[in-house]
Formats: sequence, C-alpha cells, structure tokens
Amino acid sequence: MDQRIYHGQFKPVDLANILIAHFNRGNLRVQQVGNGNQISVQIATTAVPASGGQTALSVNFQKVEDGVLVQIGKQAWLGIAASLGQTAISAMRNPFSLLGRLDDLAQDVENLTLTNEVWSVIDAGARSIGTGHELSERLQRVVCEYCNTANPPGEPRCIACGAPLGDNQPVTCKRCGFVIQPTDKVCPNCQQPL
Repeated sequence: MDQRIYHGQFKPVDLANILIAHFNRGNLRVQQVGNGNQISVQIATTAVPASGGQTALSVNFQKVEDGVLVQIGKQAWLGIAASLGQTAISAMRNPFSLLGRLDDLAQDVENLTLTNEVWSVIDAGARSIGTGHELSERLQRVVCEYCNTANPPGEPRCIACGAPLGDNQPVTCKRCGFVIQPTDKVCPNCQQPL
C-alpha cells in the first residue's frame, strides 16, 4: 500500500471530494465510504463499461496530527489483463480486427495508469487547498540530544542547556511527506532516493 502525508489545516473530506469530482465520469464510478476523520474512496469501472476491462482501486484518507494520511491500495487489474488478452487474440486471428478494438485498447491503457493519475490529482488538489509535504510549524521542533528539550527550528544551540543542535533539524521526504533523518539516503516510506 503506497502512502503519503499531506500537512496542513484541512480535512480528509477535502481531498476525497477532489477525487470524486475528477473520477466520477465516463467508464469510472466513484463511491465514498465513511466520514469525519476516516474516509475511503473507491474508484472502479462501471458494471458494464463501454470499452476496456474492469478495474478497481481504493484510496483511504485518515486525519493525522497536522494533516491527512493518504493510502492507495493495490489496483485490481485482472479485468484489464483479460481485455488486453482478448485484443491480442483478435489481432492474431485477424490483424484488421484491431481497428474495432482501438477503444478497448485505449481504455485499458488508461486504466493501467489509474494509480499514477490518482496521485497526480491528489497532489494538484492538495496544492490548491494549501497543503504540502513540509512539516507544520508546530511539528518543526529540534530535540536536544543532551537534555531532550524541544527547540524551535533553526536554533544553533539548545535553549535549555546550550548544547549545539547541529544537523538535528527535522526534514520530510519531498515525495511522500514522511519525516526522515538527515542521514537517510532513501526514504523509509516510499523507497525513493533523497
């Protein structure tokens, strides 16, 4: 399950509504389950799609301290694979039959990129409502290794004991918003190089 954290003063329903507005069209149908601090949005092809195979994807939104955690489940792709297989068999029997299946082929390719499109829509929507992967000011604190006192970011020395704070400034992954250590070379959440 792929996940990202968006920091800011907003609710899970704000991001859920963005997904619903974007994907409730054409061969896709969208359903919202839950409300308040935990919402799931299910995106799936209609029962009888006009073209292409069937697929489904679940997106979970959960309120966390100073933001929203977004998790995307694994996409169901068996219907797409079956449709692509049918297109391949038809083309092997009669190459001209491929012309009649162009809509199916185009829809299957679009469905295969559904997860990436969901992340793009969420990222753009999050930016439009003023969120980001940066830590909120309340969470940006540097804890002194010697006396465990929380210090404001950018302080060169601990406000309680005067010890140097050095490279202990908190940072987040630019891709997923996960809090990382300054020494990390790869994000422990999304496995992307930093």
